[in-house]
Amino acid sequence: MELKVTRWKRYGHDRLYANLPDGTAVGWADVKTGNITVLVAEYRDDVIAVLTDHLRNSPEPAPPQKTPRTPEVEAPPLLPPLTAADDLSANRPGESLLDKSGPGLIKRVVSQLLRRPAEWNSWRKGLEGEQKVGAELNRLARHGWRVLHSIPLADEVDVDHLLIGPGGVFSINTKHHHKRAVWVGDDSVKVDHGKPAPYARKSRAEAKRVGRVLEHYCGFSVPVEPVLVFVGVTDLKVVATQLSVRVYKEREVAALAPLSGVLTAEQVEQVYDIARHRQAWSQVSPRAT
Repeated sequence: MELKVTRWKRYGHDRLYANLPDGTAVGWADVKTGNITVLVAEYRDDVIAVLTDHLRNSPEPAPPQKTPRTPEVEAPPLLPPLTAADDLSANRPGESLLDKSGPGLIKRVVSQLLRRPAEWNSWRKGLEGEQKVGAELNRLARHGWRVLHSIPLADEVDVDHLLIGPGGVFSINTKHHHKRAVWVGDDSVKVDHGKPAPYARKSRAEAKRVGRVLEHYCGFSVPVEPVLVFVGVTDLKVVATQLSVRVYKEREVAALAPLSGVLTAEQVEQVYDIARHRQAWSQVSPRAT
């Protein structure tokens, strides 16, 4: 495998990066110490050979060129070593809702007798919906997909589910509308012919945010598609002609399983390793959309 070596100098570091033809970094060497770090085990021998050769022929830091022929490729930032506390792969579907403490038994009984809407009922339905969709997504693991649940973002919101696999990355938003009819247009959603809800717009914004975070740390393009999954509905009618959001019932998410050709197996693992790291999401703020 022919690897391209690029130099990266920043924050007092001076490194040589070994990159695949598509620009993916597979290893790097510290010019000052000569230590070599292999990022992808498959290319270990090639990384060591090419970086050792460059270190031997250029042992001292090269002076900066006034008019370089090609721009220097900036290496993606590195996350700290993953700890158990930062590993999101242990999150269960609806993890953020499991931590919420609901009202006591008496308050729940009174609310039911008076038919008052309670916030806890909304949490409970949301949790049930995320658990059902999470169970369906977990079944896709045998098709080469990786799944993460309840990814906390920097502004106290979360991504319900993230599906990562050969067909790309899917940011999945779950909506539980038990025994309700849902109508989906190009830019709005109506439940039982009610007021338009901005589900589609928010799903697109969420997918863009996920893509910015992953590309920030991966160093290559990571396509992220928004997905809306409706749980418990009696009818789901999609009349949109230009909708950029995938729409499914909970049992239909299996349609994503055969998708492929977007990410290689190595890229799937690299994206998953970034996505499961809690600090990746806490350090990148959202942009206005």
